[in-house]
Amino acid sequence: MTVYVATHKKYDIPSDGCYQPIMVGSALRDAIPDAFQRDDLGENISEKNPNYNELTAIYWAWKNGHSNVIGLMHYRRYLGSKKSHDLRDRLTKAQMEYLLRDNEVILPKARNYFIENQRNHYLHAHANEPYFIMEDVIRNDFPDFYPAFQQMEKSTKAHLFNMFVMRKDVFDDYASFLFGVLDKVEQRVDLSTLEGQDLRVFGFLSERLMDTWLMTRGYSYTEAPVVSLEKTNWFDKGMQFLKRKFFPNTKKKVHF
Repeated sequence: MTVYVATHKKYDIPSDGCYQPIMVGSALRDAIPDAFQRDDLGENISEKNPNYNELTAIYWAWKNGHSNVIGLMHYRRYLGSKKSHDLRDRLTKAQMEYLLRDNEVILPKARNYFIENQRNHYLHAHANEPYFIMEDVIRNDFPDFYPAFQQMEKSTKAHLFNMFVMRKDVFDDYASFLFGVLDKVEQRVDLSTLEGQDLRVFGFLSERLMDTWLMTRGYSYTEAPVVSLEKTNWFDKGMQFLKRKFFPNTKKKVHF
């Protein structure tokens, strides 16, 4: 088992057991800390990190990883045994192995937005055109996934953060779909029309593909609480959420 911990900067990341720090966008950086995996070795898309975020680590693991179980977490977010801000509550290798005995995928607990569905949430928070392009790509090039995509859009719940743990064969299936879709979307998105956080477009779009893939394939999964090392300002987050919904022309703040 290898659980890659994506980071874009030097950070105190556990390197014990199955956790392996991976520096995303290594091709764009002058130095990489010792014991950190580079994402620009072998077949990679490291230079696309400004637009793909942690997906450059997922791509690297897909093309170069050889473990029987592959996972991805973040330098400040982990799947845990309970919701907390304490790194010691992250899932251990033994706990993940136990969860995978009866499930093919481990995901973060789904977030419920309650007052709006996933389609409207995305369109209120991000540039709209890339989403419409992705919708068109799935409808025409991945038609087997389109019913699940429509189901995902109507749901108020979503598995976010691009965090997971999966058996390698299941992971390969996920990554093949994920990058198959995004490659076609990228060919049609004009990045020069985007600015600020919207330049991280493919990372944002990908969060809507996890549930689309999962519902289509029917893999069994279980959820784990999220250990967040940096506390969230929920008042600010709530105000930003309402601004995006009711005042869409104001400056957007999406990720905290």
